[in-house]
Amino acid sequence: MVAEAAKKRGFRVVAVAHIDETEASLSDRVDEISWIRLGQLGQLIKTLKRAGVKKALMAGSIRKRRMFGNIRPDMKGVAVMTRLAVFHDDDILGAVAEELNKQGIEVVSSTAYLPELVVPSGCLTRRKPTREEEADIHFGWNVAKELGRLDIGQCVVVRKKTVLAVEAIDGTNETILRGGRLARENAVVVKVSKPGQDLRFDVPSVGLETTKVMSRVKASVLAVEAGMTLVFDKSAMTAYADGEGISIVSL
Repeated sequence: MVAEAAKKRGFRVVAVAHIDETEASLSDRVDEISWIRLGQLGQLIKTLKRAGVKKALMAGSIRKRRMFGNIRPDMKGVAVMTRLAVFHDDDILGAVAEELNKQGIEVVSSTAYLPELVVPSGCLTRRKPTREEEADIHFGWNVAKELGRLDIGQCVVVRKKTVLAVEAIDGTNETILRGGRLARENAVVVKVSKPGQDLRFDVPSVGLETTKVMSRVKASVLAVEAGMTLVFDKSAMTAYADGEGISIVSL
């Protein structure tokens, strides 16, 4: 989607894709593509500089669980990793952005070419949260913000003002399943941005798959942060949620 949006604006698009992570179909939507393994920062920089790239954008995701045993760093990657005190998302991506900036390549906001994906405030579905669900949303919001401040995760699952699951390396979908099974039904899922969220990377995102996972454990509400969350497949997601009686709110 990002590649197509950039091309429509007249840009030549060069992609650096990660083996076993990036969708193979991306190669059909860009002018040039180079495949690397996770950690090959030197190769990433060489590709962008050879193509004369001045602006770069991070899109998509890396499955965090693949980081163990799947990293193949080159010399530049090793140099950056040894400078990091901790391996939190923002530290890693910030270090990559800094290296690119040193090479004259500016990393821009991940929403730069698809601002329409940023969710506005309001209730996106026919059903609105009940009073009890609203209380759980506000309770979960504070917990999720603290989780984000520590750069651990962005999602929590609660019911009756009790934290059932917090997101860590397993990701949002697994967090929903863990918390939803404990709740048995009517779990409230809250996903927010980190305090001081850097819109260049790691912006919270939800979509049709999120609601399908919620349905598997009979979760009842999804709450996200307005202006700081990307919503994919919005029409399909809200239609599916309406059919399942799930409420989606953006605050």
